[in-house]
Amino acid sequence: APAGAGGGASEEEEAKEEEKKKFDLRLTAFDAKSKIKVIKEVRALFSLGLKEAKELVDNAPKVLKKDMKQEEAEKLKETLEAVGATVEIV
Repeated sequence: APAGAGGGASEEEEAKEEEKKKFDLRLTAFDAKSKIKVIKEVRALFSLGLKEAKELVDNAPKVLKKDMKQEEAEKLKETLEAVGATVEIV
């Protein structure tokens, strides 16, 4: 039985490593003065219509994009923070 339990643990560790390769970008908040800039940036970055972008921003915290590489997530985070958004990578 202990050998089986060890095997299960290593599978879980592999799954965790797999998860760390893909990241989600979440908009957690934004500066009220910058709301329009944030909506415009979200719209441009994710090829959304004005209504969809506004809904995403209005309903923060909201995941903006899922399953991307860390480099891409970092670039998007930098871009959004530059216009007043608070973004986290999860």
